[in-house]
Amino acid sequence: MLCVLLSVASAAEPSGEMGRCAADPTGADPAPADAGCGCAAMRRDALLPPPSPLPSPQQSAGATAPPPQMVWIPAGEFVMGHDNRSASPSTFLADGEGPSRRVRLPGFWMSATEVSTAQWAAFAAATGFQTDSERFGWSFVFEGQLTPEADAAATQAVQAAPWWVAVNGANWRRPEGPGSDALEGRADHPVVHVSWTDAVAYCRWIGARLPTEAEWEFAARGKQVGGAKRTVFPWGSQLVPGGVHRANVWQGAFPAANSAADGYKFTAPVHAFGPQNEHGLYNMIGNVWEWVSDYWSTRHSRSTTHNPQGPASGTERTKKGGSYMCHKSYCYRYRTVARSQNTEDTGTGNLGFRCARSHEPTPSTESKD
Repeated sequence: MLCVLLSVASAAEPSGEMGRCAADPTGADPAPADAGCGCAAMRRDALLPPPSPLPSPQQSAGATAPPPQMVWIPAGEFVMGHDNRSASPSTFLADGEGPSRRVRLPGFWMSATEVSTAQWAAFAAATGFQTDSERFGWSFVFEGQLTPEADAAATQAVQAAPWWVAVNGANWRRPEGPGSDALEGRADHPVVHVSWTDAVAYCRWIGARLPTEAEWEFAARGKQVGGAKRTVFPWGSQLVPGGVHRANVWQGAFPAANSAADGYKFTAPVHAFGPQNEHGLYNMIGNVWEWVSDYWSTRHSRSTTHNPQGPASGTERTKKGGSYMCHKSYCYRYRTVARSQNTEDTGTGNLGFRCARSHEPTPSTESKD
C-alpha cells in the first residue's frame, strides 16, 4: 500500500509524495490529543464529469425501504454556538464554534434518524443514481475496518491521519471495499461514503432538503426545558448519565483500540440508543457525521438572525454531530455546538446525513411531538 504526505488524493489512481505508511491498528501509537480523526482534511483533487441531473421529487411510499419518519420541530429562538473556549480549546477558534449569537427559526420537519443503507438502496434502485464514490471508483476507509481484500485494494494513506486509507471499490454498498456488503447485516445502519451532492439528491427525491446548520443545532438541543442550553449533548452534560450509553463514540485509545463499551465498534443501527432528546431524534451526535446545507465558514456575526442559511459561497460544506471515531482525548466534536467540514465530493466511512423539510401539510409518514 502506498502512503502519501498530502491529504489530497486524485480520482481513479490516487497518488502523491511518499510518506510513512499507516500503522498497524493493533499497535499504533495513540493519536495526539485533540488532533481530530483527520476526516476534515480529506478531499479528492480530480474532476469528474458533471453528474446526472438530480432525481425529481417523488413519493417513495412504495419503495422497498420508505424514507425516515420526520418529526416536527416547533418554531423558536435559541443561542447558537458558544463562548466557552475551555470546553474544547483546540477547536473553538479553528472550527468557528463561537461566538454565541441569537437565532430565530420557523418550524420545520427533521428526519428522526439518519438515512439508512436500506433506504439509500431503495433510492439507488429506483433512480439508478451513482454516488461520487462510485464514480470516482474509490473512497476513504478507516484502516481498522479493512477487509483482507480491501487491504490488497488500498492505494494510499493520509500521512496526517494514517488511519484513513484510500480504497479502490469502496462505496455505500461496499463500505470497507471489496469483501464487504452493507446490505448483509447492516441494512439498518446509516449509509456512508455519500458526498454532500449525493445527500442533496436523496433528500430531493423524497421531497425534502438537507437541514441548515442552525436547524440541526436547534433540533439537537431539544426543547431546552427550564432554560437548559444543551451545548454539550442533546440530553444534558454527561456523556454516560447513570452509566447508560446514549451515543456511539470511540471507547478506548484511538486508533489502536476500541472496547466497544457502548455496544458498537463501528457504525450502529439508526435507531440505536433510543431518542437522544424530547424531539424523538436518534443519533444526532455520534455514529456518523451528518452533512448540513451550509457552506463552511469560521466567522460569524453576533447579530440576531432569522433562519440563517450560511455563507452565500465557499469551497467546503459543513457537517455536524461527530462519529463513532470521536473521543474526547483527541476529537471532542461530538457536541451539539461542535462542527467540521469537507469538500462537497468527499466520501468517508463515517459520514452520512439526514433530511429536513420546511413547514407544509403533514404527510402520513410524519408526526408532531
